[in-house]
Amino acid sequence: MTSPARRCVCPGSYDPLTNGHVDVVTRASRLFDEVVVAILHNPSKQGTFSVDERVALLEQSVGHLPNVRIGAWAGTLVVDVCREVGASSMVKGLRGGTDFAYELPMATMNHHLSGVETLFIPADPALQHVSSSLIKEVVRYGGDVSGLVPDAVLAALRERLG
Repeated sequence: MTSPARRCVCPGSYDPLTNGHVDVVTRASRLFDEVVVAILHNPSKQGTFSVDERVALLEQSVGHLPNVRIGAWAGTLVVDVCREVGASSMVKGLRGGTDFAYELPMATMNHHLSGVETLFIPADPALQHVSSSLIKEVVRYGGDVSGLVPDAVLAALRERLG
């Protein structure tokens, strides 16, 4: 008898995608049969990149991983995304204690609502300081974020914000 596929969701806004995100998705792809990268967006908020642009940047950056698929959802709870795609867990990266303090109550609530487990992957120490908001701020003021975001994202950020 074959066991069901182990599937997880890696949720986020990915605005923009960073090498920290790529690292977490890559590591999750080694642990699960399938990883669904779920772009969660609030239609009432203006992002730096459109959802279609984020999908394209993710495809360029993690599309080579055969067990990763990318999708976008608006105005929904991440646990509803998990139900929709048949995932019993989600994977999130943690850069440090502040992230853990922020993520733990959400993980507990998500488990309460649906039974979905949240697994945390510690950030690569070389990327612990990287956040999407910090990346955008540095690029806006002319700083170089090479090596912190995929090349396609770097080019898109320079065009959009630089």
